[in-house]
Amino acid sequence: MAPARILAYGVLGLPLAFAALPVYVHVPRLYAEVGGMDLALLGGILLLTRVCDAAIDPWLGWLADRLPRRKMLAWALLPLLCGFVALLNPPATHAAPWLVAALALTYLGYSAASVAYQSWGAALGEDVALRTRLTAAREGFGLFGVVLAAALPALLAADFGAGVSRLAWVLPPLLLCAAVVTLAGTGAGGRSSPPAGRFGASLQRLFADPAFVRLLLVFVANGVAAALPATLFLFFVADVLVLEAASGPLLALYFIAGALSLPAWVALAARFGRVRAWALAMLLAMCAFAGTSLLGPGALWPFALICLLSGLALGADLALPAALAADLGERQGQSGAYFGVWNFVAKLNLALAAGLALPALSLLGYQPGSGHGLSALVGVYALLPLVFKVLAASLLWRWRNYLEIR
Repeated sequence: MAPARILAYGVLGLPLAFAALPVYVHVPRLYAEVGGMDLALLGGILLLTRVCDAAIDPWLGWLADRLPRRKMLAWALLPLLCGFVALLNPPATHAAPWLVAALALTYLGYSAASVAYQSWGAALGEDVALRTRLTAAREGFGLFGVVLAAALPALLAADFGAGVSRLAWVLPPLLLCAAVVTLAGTGAGGRSSPPAGRFGASLQRLFADPAFVRLLLVFVANGVAAALPATLFLFFVADVLVLEAASGPLLALYFIAGALSLPAWVALAARFGRVRAWALAMLLAMCAFAGTSLLGPGALWPFALICLLSGLALGADLALPAALAADLGERQGQSGAYFGVWNFVAKLNLALAAGLALPALSLLGYQPGSGHGLSALVGVYALLPLVFKVLAASLLWRWRNYLEIR
């Protein structure tokens, strides 16, 4: 496949990631501070809606194996746009029901688009190396989308709420232009997965694949390790480091480092295998994050170094496990079903991080902006992820010979 087609495929990853970051990073703080919602109620709503969203992903994956993926992708963009704009513009009253409705619409569009997009990329890849490059292109553009979403609120307005509200109106033109480039520049391509029977039979075949089950378990542990800091990043920077104004640049540094590291991880994967390259990235992430709990007010440069090194590891986390999942899905002829379950697990990680961490912090006395309960915040943000990362690395290394397809 020509490099131009690989890049054209990857372009749509930018606006999809742009839409995802505010949902998981900005929305908790937006509705806690601007919407005035209680943390326990907010965490409960995020948990419930994210679990419901995750639950439909396996069915969407099954559907993606039976519908033209390009058409499914195109139709999913409309509910995504409408829900996203509503989500980042909460009303002065009745914020809770507004949040539930806006999240439902956003999640439906985003989930359908993501599953169709990922399984289409798996079908386009004719071999292991090409699927790795397609995945890296998608995730590389996605990281730049995340950087835009992280940096723009502070540039659009000095006030956090106003900046996030204006961010909502950047997505429609961005998504439209990227969709045109991807759909026109990539072409249909790829073989279509044959129908694999009913939904239940499809899932049964999927979970009968021992390599995929093992990969999922590693992905769960690693995903929780990433989801906890993602959910609590803004709280940690604002209340522990007392560097709220630096949150946008720090996020940008993290994701830019991830994007720039992608070619290196692809090269390392080609030489040593994707499993070993991913294990190296986990080790780097653990070493980088180990000193986070020791930081205090004003520790900008030490935390910036942590963001840089953690970001370098992020590139492997995004590209390599998804490429492994694409290989396994195409081997079974149902990549849509595989990515449906894959996204279900990814979202469940984020749901548990928000739905359990926020109420737990509330019970432990943490109150955003008050200075109370900071030790609890440090423990959940800086120490608990290391436990899950060690577990993920241990499982990955134990099963390293089962997960690689050459």
